[in-house]
Amino acid sequence: MQTPKYFIIVFAFLLGLSNSAKAQFGFSHEIGVIVGPVAFQSDYGERHDFETNSGNTGYGIGLIHYLNFSYRAECNCYTPETYFNDHFKLRSELSYNKTKLQHFGQWVDPKKTSLFAEQLRAMRGSTAVTNIGMQLEYFPLSIRDFSSTIGAWAPFISLGGQFSFYDPEVSSTLGDITNYVDVLPQKYVDGVTNRGGTVWSIVSSVGTRYKLSELSDLMVDLRVQYYFSNWVDGLNPDPKIWTENRANDWNVWFNVGYIFYLQ
Repeated sequence: MQTPKYFIIVFAFLLGLSNSAKAQFGFSHEIGVIVGPVAFQSDYGERHDFETNSGNTGYGIGLIHYLNFSYRAECNCYTPETYFNDHFKLRSELSYNKTKLQHFGQWVDPKKTSLFAEQLRAMRGSTAVTNIGMQLEYFPLSIRDFSSTIGAWAPFISLGGQFSFYDPEVSSTLGDITNYVDVLPQKYVDGVTNRGGTVWSIVSSVGTRYKLSELSDLMVDLRVQYYFSNWVDGLNPDPKIWTENRANDWNVWFNVGYIFYLQ
């Protein structure tokens, strides 16, 4: 399924809104791109298993925009010095990630020959997620000092929310996944779907910037995104019976980014 057009429209609207606000409130702007691997934590595989965490890994890409409160681009001058202006930035984001999913761990060990183990080994899945949202980033060191020092570092932490459209796909190499007798493990009866949906999530990250030049930065960022749904991967076995799968889906995304300051 293609990325919904309304995500792009909303993101463009937010950029236009922030541009119009700049003249009234004295913001400056930064734009950038991010890319990196995503480890998706879902109902595939085994909890706290290294093979699961390393195997169910995909990729993510995104466009990001910042409101910089410490600098006014229209007058090429700093804003009045306040703690908030010098230590916070507001980040808007449109991003996309996709991960192929499979069962790993002890229950699919080749030594296990039961029908349940065979069905688990045959399951295949993927999920594609498009996100739009905002995060407030906190820089413990001075943003002004960082902006004026090439080669400087600026660590940060952030917290925010995102709205996402997810598109899962669940299949089996044994045949039709809706065959509840021979193909789909009993555990996932009434707990599997290939239908997409929408979900809210909380996003938190820790990272740092490196000042490349007067108008550009490099960024590394480690993010955790927690979805308020257990259907993002297409699987949701009854949590009252299968308590090991009671947690909602979430992911960890390590990304590298390039940020450019607009004049």
